[in-house]
Amino acid sequence: MAAAVERLVFALNGRRYEVAGGEVDPSMPLLEFIRTRTPFKGPKLGCGEGGCGACVVLIAKYNPATEEVTEFSASSCLTLLYSINFCSVITTEGLGNSKDGFHAVQKRMSGFHASQCGFCTPGMCMSIFSSLVNADKSKRPKPPNGFSKLTVSEAEKAFSGNLCRCTGYRPIVDACKSFASNVDLEDLGLNVFWKRSDKNPDVSKLPSYTIGGGICTFPDFLKSEIKSSLTLLNDSNIAASKEGWYHPRSIKQCYELINSGLFCESVKVIVGNTSTGVYKDHDLYNKYIDIGGIPELSDIVRRDTGFEIGAATTISRTIEILQQECESISSPNGSVVFRKLAEHMSKVATPFVRNTASLGGNIILAQKYPFPSDIATILLGAGATVCLQLVAEQIHITLEEFLELPPLDPTTLLLTIFIPHWISDFQTETSLVFETYRAAPRPLGNAVSYVNSAFLGHVSSDELSDTLVLSNLHLAFGAYGTEHAIRARKVEKFLSGKSLTAPIILGAIQLLRETIVPMEGTSHPEYRVSAAVGFLFSFLSPLSKGITEPGKTLKICSTSSSDADDSCNLSLSSRRETISADEYKPIGEPIKKYGVEIQASGEAVYVDDIPASKNCLYGEFIYSTRPLSYVKSIKFKSSLASEKIIDVVSAKDIPIGGQNIGSTSDFGDELLFGDPVAEYAGQALGIVIAETQRYADMAAKQVIIEYETKDLEPPILTVEQAVENQSYFEIPPDFYPKEVGDVSKGMAEADHKILSAEVKLASEYYFYMETQTALAIPDEDNTLVVYSSSQYPELAQNVIARCLGIPFSNVRVITRRVGGGFGGKTFRSFQVATAAAVCAYKLRRPVRMYLNRNTDMVMIGGRHPVKARYSVGFKSDGKITALHVDLLINAGISEDASPIIPGTIISSVKKYNWGTLSFDIKLCKTNNTSKSVMRAPGDTQGSLIADAIIEHVASVLSVDANSVREKNFHTYDTLQLFYPDTAGEASTYTLHYIFDRLVSTASYLDRVESIRQFNNSNKWRKRGIFCVPLIFRVETRAAPGRVSVLNDGSVVVEVGGIEIGQGLWTKVQQMTAFALGQLWPEGDEGLLERVRLLQVDTLNLVQSGLTAGSTASESCCAAALLACNMLVDRLKPVMDRLRLESTNISWDALISQASQDNVNLSASAYWVPNDDSNSYLNYGAGISEVEIDLLTGEITLLRGDLVYDCGKSLNPAVDLGQIEGSFIQGIGFFIYEEYITNSNGLMVSNSTWDYKIPSVDTIPKQFNAEVLNTGHHKNRVLSSKASGEPALVLASSVHCALREAIRAARKAYASTTGSGSSPLTFQLDVPAPMTVVKELCGFDIVEKYLESLLTHELATGA
Repeated sequence: MAAAVERLVFALNGRRYEVAGGEVDPSMPLLEFIRTRTPFKGPKLGCGEGGCGACVVLIAKYNPATEEVTEFSASSCLTLLYSINFCSVITTEGLGNSKDGFHAVQKRMSGFHASQCGFCTPGMCMSIFSSLVNADKSKRPKPPNGFSKLTVSEAEKAFSGNLCRCTGYRPIVDACKSFASNVDLEDLGLNVFWKRSDKNPDVSKLPSYTIGGGICTFPDFLKSEIKSSLTLLNDSNIAASKEGWYHPRSIKQCYELINSGLFCESVKVIVGNTSTGVYKDHDLYNKYIDIGGIPELSDIVRRDTGFEIGAATTISRTIEILQQECESISSPNGSVVFRKLAEHMSKVATPFVRNTASLGGNIILAQKYPFPSDIATILLGAGATVCLQLVAEQIHITLEEFLELPPLDPTTLLLTIFIPHWISDFQTETSLVFETYRAAPRPLGNAVSYVNSAFLGHVSSDELSDTLVLSNLHLAFGAYGTEHAIRARKVEKFLSGKSLTAPIILGAIQLLRETIVPMEGTSHPEYRVSAAVGFLFSFLSPLSKGITEPGKTLKICSTSSSDADDSCNLSLSSRRETISADEYKPIGEPIKKYGVEIQASGEAVYVDDIPASKNCLYGEFIYSTRPLSYVKSIKFKSSLASEKIIDVVSAKDIPIGGQNIGSTSDFGDELLFGDPVAEYAGQALGIVIAETQRYADMAAKQVIIEYETKDLEPPILTVEQAVENQSYFEIPPDFYPKEVGDVSKGMAEADHKILSAEVKLASEYYFYMETQTALAIPDEDNTLVVYSSSQYPELAQNVIARCLGIPFSNVRVITRRVGGGFGGKTFRSFQVATAAAVCAYKLRRPVRMYLNRNTDMVMIGGRHPVKARYSVGFKSDGKITALHVDLLINAGISEDASPIIPGTIISSVKKYNWGTLSFDIKLCKTNNTSKSVMRAPGDTQGSLIADAIIEHVASVLSVDANSVREKNFHTYDTLQLFYPDTAGEASTYTLHYIFDRLVSTASYLDRVESIRQFNNSNKWRKRGIFCVPLIFRVETRAAPGRVSVLNDGSVVVEVGGIEIGQGLWTKVQQMTAFALGQLWPEGDEGLLERVRLLQVDTLNLVQSGLTAGSTASESCCAAALLACNMLVDRLKPVMDRLRLESTNISWDALISQASQDNVNLSASAYWVPNDDSNSYLNYGAGISEVEIDLLTGEITLLRGDLVYDCGKSLNPAVDLGQIEGSFIQGIGFFIYEEYITNSNGLMVSNSTWDYKIPSVDTIPKQFNAEVLNTGHHKNRVLSSKASGEPALVLASSVHCALREAIRAARKAYASTTGSGSSPLTFQLDVPAPMTVVKELCGFDIVEKYLESLLTHELATGA
């Protein structure tokens, strides 16, 4: 019988680890072991689904027979600990660290400014390193010194599965491309290794790289141990123990386990365990059978007729085998099937999931569940067969038959998959054709298809009719809302033997529509059917006579857009322009981010990295799934996970004298627990306490909540229901925006009017890489220390103390750094910190809460959904005379910061001169999660509304939107009218200059003409371009600062601002070096390295305030400058006295003397902005160009151009990173991110599978950004301006360009749609993903096109 693993031996960063069988739970992931049982914290938990890459490690395996070591990247959150027996694991600390020195990957990531919050950076480093190691093992020629064998195209895909919410990916691409042997170093972006002005950048200036990675990935001691244990591994008679992990070495042993009665208990059969990322475990398993070690399941058998792949073979290995087969086949047409299969499989999941997921596991999922597998569909199209083991016998059946079987039980094993070798038949003059297709939210990243297909057939020529005929057809479709992939047998039969003409193709498509019928409840059913039709049309049209074929792709060129290639595969390029200033050195220099190397090496400490004491407990929320319901009871299922519950904390555990409060703002409080009524779906009802976070998370899934709605009104979920029920929050008069002029007069002056048009903008989830987290530790005398990932520790302290009924001084909140916030850790972080504090206070033990991604998405809320209706009057020349806007804003259940949103929306709308402006704004209270501030809150929505109106006016007048836009730009006089308190001096109004510069440098007019030509010559792809201006109001806030010089001359700085990735610490470091530099003999040289920034501690530096609104960096810099100036004033007399004795006085000598003289070397300051300068305007502009595929709705961002006025940038590299990152985040809001809720208001797009933030394959192919240095701004901190949020709103240019492309499509098909209304008038809401694009282009355009061909043929007598 198979052995249960009695001990586990592996290497981690070169160290030997041994775990006795049963010492750890067999369900423990590798990530959990690394983070809780070792000193290493580099791999992070970002999603627990294999969907973000934060946890990526490198795993190496050794084959003693061949002496080969194979390395691959893997998701440590999915990889189970026991599956890595005799493996070597490398985390980012194993590449390099502060003690042993940093690796070239880490140094280049740092030097290319490729890390902001840093939470994703360790995983990025490991994905890049893994790509380098594997490329260097290839047989390619040796590259020049300093480079790897990686190519530029491979470098761009090296981290395709890793997500980053901060950087916008461009600098990470540059860091990775710097290793590529065929890179042009001049093409790389801003970095610290050479200046932009350097004409011949040299690889020698880059951190040196050694071929192969320069790291020992598999230590010798482990090789020796493997060799010595070979006899043990081959012994099949070892008695089984009951420790929970079984590793059968043969089919026979596997069936012995199956027949042993083991399956009466909680057992899971696995290979890579990646299915857990899709179908999450709902309970713990206490027994696992790992069948990955059965040789028969990994065998590859080549035959003349094809080859057989063992079911446990990984997807990555399968791709490798397919590619090798392509190279070994002499006939060019014979390899087409294998090549296309490999290409398609490379788009499935992520590299680090493909490396461990098995081919058979994917097919089993497709057989047992309605899993939208690409692999099952394309293998079905390729005519694959499978071999099954049914206890005593093996059977061979087609994949189609296999998928139609009832879900497999544990007694049936999938052994192999056979892929036939298809070739053309030259004797009968038939050619082989094979194509695969997928429509998915991302081209390469982790994204499930809406529909996929694979088509195979033989083509022969019919000489009589001069047409082509298909035979031996396989038409496979999947993922469209079907239980499993199918073959469209009726369509195959219909097409076989017929000449391919327009009528035949139309008949096939009509038959296909009868075949592809999504199941009830499938999202976007019409889209899926239409995309399937598009795929079949794409396949058949090149073989047909007289049909404009779409091809799979079209060509692209940045200057002329009329030729054709695959725009999705276009190489990424960028231009990043900044100007460094010498006036305030080192202020103004693009130095690298403070502490960036330790972010890359995983040594930077986030809240969840703080070591927990042995008695630490863990909590997870129990939340309501219903809105506005009484909670009658909370019970738990009888399960293994329920046995792990130590306690359940709820409202009854709030101490006497405390309040049920979980959050607060200037406008009101929010409850911590829904008691006795759950007011909204996602509201906390209690907290499950367990010994590990995984146990707590799993135990919370066991909850059974009984609800009652008697005597309660129906919940209010929409703004329309809120209006009906008059459910509003009050907007304080000081926060209600000011109208401009008399709209009725403006309307009377208008030549044209648009009355009551509408635009809707949905919510957006923050998707910070580090979810909400807190660690609460009880301290002496009824006090608490709470480590919170928060943008507002001061107010967190307030809420915790009020909840517990203790003085504020009894609560110390500490925040060192935050792994991304975007506003989501301002007010929304309080609930987690307070919940952890209540649990710790009750249990008198440390309690950590680290929300899993699903809970975070359900509970935390996001951006405010907005519904806007507008009426606008305008002249015939495009000059707008009046605008009235009705706004309905969905605030959710509590005020939070929602009363500021009306003002920020209208402030952004005011970027144009509307002549006169009025509005009616309702802030709706609904039974939804509270909506809160999110990067550029309100401004993001307002900017889109404004540009939608400009575009609508241009559409009515049939003129270019740019002419209408410029006609309604503000003069300085109208700017003062619309922004009376913030317009500033006339010299600071730079928008006209910015706009003209952008239009010129981005060749806007030439591209408009080029796009017109492209759209005229391309039937199935269309492009659009749009330009938007930016006026963004920000407000500075008071900030504390303390600068202390220690006796050795090192400098410690404390400020109230939180480092959340925006470079606040970097700018403060520069400011400190600049201010103290006047006493430093070498100016500022060397002083930067002496400056250390400290974490925020609410009892150490009071009034720390709020880090939000883009101005915390400049406020903290101003506070640090004040404190430094105080120190300089104290030290100058000492310096003057010392200079009487010697001309060269070192900094250390100065500080030593000052200390002896009892000079106070610590200075505290509290900077308060002047009333006349606490708010100001920021300016910028952006142009975006997009391309859409009319058959699938696929969106490709061809180019983005940004120009932004940063005043005199404190750090151009930091500001450029903020501008690019915020723009890409904005693209997510306007295009990709679908915040979907069910009928109860519960968020259901609550995972990386369903919620798609931008990934590296969705950013603009060409991305140019310029940071302007516009000189002196007397009321700003050293003439600098904000950069963190404003550029996000420029992403509305992508949405508007998309509208232009859709309009071009609708215009082209206007004659065939038969629509009564103008095809050029349509509503494009936010977001606008590919499903919406396709709908607006038309679900039936293929049929309409073919019908028009038939009509034309009849009319011409053809």
